[in-house]
Amino acid sequence: MQLIGMLDSPYVRRVAISLNLLGLRFEHRSISVFSTFAQFQQINPVVKAPSLVCDDGTVLMDSTLILQYAEHIAARSLLPSTTAGIQHDLRLTGLALAACEKTVQIVYEHQLRPAEKRHAPWLDRVQGQLAAAYAELERELATKPMTATAESLTQGGLTSAVAWQFTGMLLPGQLAAQNHPALQAFSSAAEELEAFRAAPPA
Repeated sequence: MQLIGMLDSPYVRRVAISLNLLGLRFEHRSISVFSTFAQFQQINPVVKAPSLVCDDGTVLMDSTLILQYAEHIAARSLLPSTTAGIQHDLRLTGLALAACEKTVQIVYEHQLRPAEKRHAPWLDRVQGQLAAAYAELERELATKPMTATAESLTQGGLTSAVAWQFTGMLLPGQLAAQNHPALQAFSSAAEELEAFRAAPPA
């Protein structure tokens, strides 16, 4: 299999880390949707990262759908085994993916849209959504602490750690680590795992 996309994308990175944890062999091709658009387009005309080229040449896209396929062929899930555990983990995943989405929107607004065309009320709204997503993640992790080990890490925990690192990298100073101690501690511990270090964001 080939994983296409840059690891500075949280969506690409969550897939790479998940594949590592699932023990699936893959080749990572660091191709950008921006600087190498034409090259990416030859692999996937939609130019969506991440893209996964399966062994038979089929191209899958969207990190969540790719992970469904990966868990199927690995015959193993990164979700908890109980209904309550799955519910909690899906909530974490949803909050983390929302935080990634809002981070991307803020970055695009500042880097791609001309200053005179920025809409301050919309940007304020997105920043509020970002803060809310991380406040909820902090509350969840403080209420139900998780351990960051290769054996215990779930998709919700994994994606939360990836999201926190991503926002901190792209929007330094936007969110104070001291206001999110549980999330900061969990993310820092997760980043020390071999599956994370094998997929560095830079």
